Amino acid sequence: MGQPSNTELVDKRSRAWWQDRVARGFVMIGGISAIVFILAIFAFIANQGLGFALTELNLFEFFGSIEWRPTSEEPTYGILALMAGTASVTGLAMLVAVPFSLGAAIFIGEFATGRTREILKVMVELLAAIPSVVWGFIGLTIMNPLIIKLFDVPVGLNVLNAGLILGLMAAPIMTTIAEDALKAVPDSYREAAEALGATRWQVVRRVVLPSAKNGLVAAMLLGVGRGFGETMAVLMATGHSINLPTSPFDSVRAMTATIAAELGETAQGSDHMRALFTIGIFLFLITFAINMAADVFVRGGFRMKKKGARS
Repeated sequence: MGQPSNTELVDKRSRAWWQDRVARGFVMIGGISAIVFILAIFAFIANQGLGFALTELNLFEFFGSIEWRPTSEEPTYGILALMAGTASVTGLAMLVAVPFSLGAAIFIGEFATGRTREILKVMVELLAAIPSVVWGFIGLTIMNPLIIKLFDVPVGLNVLNAGLILGLMAAPIMTTIAEDALKAVPDSYREAAEALGATRWQVVRRVVLPSAKNGLVAAMLLGVGRGFGETMAVLMATGHSINLPTSPFDSVRAMTATIAAELGETAQGSDHMRALFTIGIFLFLITFAINMAADVFVRGGFRMKKKGARS
């Protein structure tokens, strides 16, 4: 067969150039659309609740009172108990998720090999794919009677139940991100430590974990963000009772669950609806700050690696 002519080569290069331009355009549109959607969501929430929060709502009562009575004759909008419920469930969830996710990431990334590693990674991804309503159903039908039986408490829908369920929900994504952070540590670090006579665990504890600490912190922060933003599982497992929790066996109500439970029953444009949107603004700012902090940690670790490579 003969060599392709100059015309055919030009046509191929032209097609490749146009394909590259089209691919770049789609990628750019995808990246820009994500930012636009986030801004649009925030603009919608702010339009519904920001004016009410700044002009009509008593912010001192809103953040400092435990009285959430939006449908009474003299409505009060205090979310202190809702914030405490959200924080208690998320805090307990992190106590459950952090050891499990960090241990799983270390084992998968540093000790497991071959088929074992692949199977474990698939299992972690399958756990992340379970819908939140299924986790809530597990908390309602399995964990509820189990907690009542084990701890001899009247109600099993409480902080402990929701914390365990939420911890299991957050662990897969935290494991995946933590494993990526461990994999980002250069193999030369491990090889140098092993050449000095360090054991496998010493390499992990004294070399890999300190080098990957920024990425690991980012994984933990993203888990916290997942905890603050979860709705259905928390709604089904907490008992949905307005309380300032004093023990893991107290029923509580979360901010996200309050929005999910009440938004569909409020009158359009009412103070109750605008108060719920104000809670949404507060949640949006919290999750945005958590994700920004995680991004700062990731970028900080990336810059440190670049400096170390140059030196």
